[in-house]
Amino acid sequence: MSFYDPYPAHRRSPAVSTPGPYRAIFAAPGSKAFSAAGFVGRMTLSMTGIGLVTMVSELTGRYGLAGALSATLALSAAAIGPQLSRLVDRHGQRRVLRPATLVALAAIAGLLLSAHRGWPDWTLLAFAASAGCVPSVGSMVRARWAAIHQDAPRELHAAYAWESIVDEACFILGPVISIGLSTAWFPEAGPLLAACFLAAGVFSLTAQRATEPVPHPREHHTGGSALRSRGLRVLVATFVAIGAIFGAVDVVTVAFAEDEGHKAAASLVLAVYALGSCLAGAVFGLLRLGGSVSRRWLLGICAIAVSMIPLQLVGNLPFLAVALFVAGLSVAPTMVTTMALVERHVPRAHLTEGMTWVSTGLAVGVALGSSAAGWVVDAAGARAGYAVPAVAGALAAAVAFLGYRRLRPAPQREGSADGRQDRKDRAEQRVA
Repeated sequence: MSFYDPYPAHRRSPAVSTPGPYRAIFAAPGSKAFSAAGFVGRMTLSMTGIGLVTMVSELTGRYGLAGALSATLALSAAAIGPQLSRLVDRHGQRRVLRPATLVALAAIAGLLLSAHRGWPDWTLLAFAASAGCVPSVGSMVRARWAAIHQDAPRELHAAYAWESIVDEACFILGPVISIGLSTAWFPEAGPLLAACFLAAGVFSLTAQRATEPVPHPREHHTGGSALRSRGLRVLVATFVAIGAIFGAVDVVTVAFAEDEGHKAAASLVLAVYALGSCLAGAVFGLLRLGGSVSRRWLLGICAIAVSMIPLQLVGNLPFLAVALFVAGLSVAPTMVTTMALVERHVPRAHLTEGMTWVSTGLAVGVALGSSAAGWVVDAAGARAGYAVPAVAGALAAAVAFLGYRRLRPAPQREGSADGRQDRKDRAEQRVA
């Protein structure tokens, strides 16, 4: 492995220092603005689920209800998200995301009102289901990067790594803000601010028309759903289990911190989890990696699964923070590799939808994991709850091993940058 130099030697000026890969990708006009808007819009992803858990536990003390509510929101987003992204591929981001966001905001407002007034549980669940219109902002931003760097796979690798850093930065800041506001101010404060971030991010992103990917009309979608790809199905199935890890860790960590008498510290512990992933993603984006992408992905999934084992020995918050930091080191690199595999296995006309399907698998897993963890915590206590992410990790590794053959060799899209690069690499190997 060596550090990636985006500018070959023959193009360098001896008087000018070579920029790093992250600096290089932001040379594209408008890239800073849409990435910043994506950061704001994605804050809702890290704040809403944990905010609902904190809100309901503060108002009712029922972690089972909190997990079910978070699960309902995640499952609804999982069902609606890919359909929204398919519409985005056909009609463009602006025409689809703005009305969808308005529906989501109205549903979140109803959810917070029903919680505040103590309405029956079914009203909370109904509003949570309606809030599933929340767009996959991360997929929208990654689609913009893919359009800009479609002929530069190394720059695209750095862009995906950067967006993974942004994802983890959201998960560092989001839980801290959401849990902190809901415990120190009023229970609904965290989800309320998450809704504000969603509105600001989506409307700012969709106002930037110059970098919006060109929509593909209906006649370019004759192949059906992106999920027809066997490789994509493997990725989605694996990420259901990975999502269960994330959802369970969130719920159990809040409950464990409460048992330790420091509930607000849960936000800091979860931020440490995201910090480990953020640092690993930053380094990963600087590396120029050889070898099989699918093999790196399999190793990443196994590393995530193994990292759940030390959580079974957790005895206090400092130990938990260290264990989660180490566990986070394998998350962002695996996410970057996953997006690279999606980009290889899915036609460009379905790219946003394909990326959203991975997020959908993750959301379904979060729903299942948070719900299962909530019931385990209610029945057996917080320490027992950490068995849920361990089981989910084992399932993720099993699915990844079973589906590995479908990911290698990755079928290249016709005319794709990856396809041209692979053909060039093979030609160079033959000459050598």
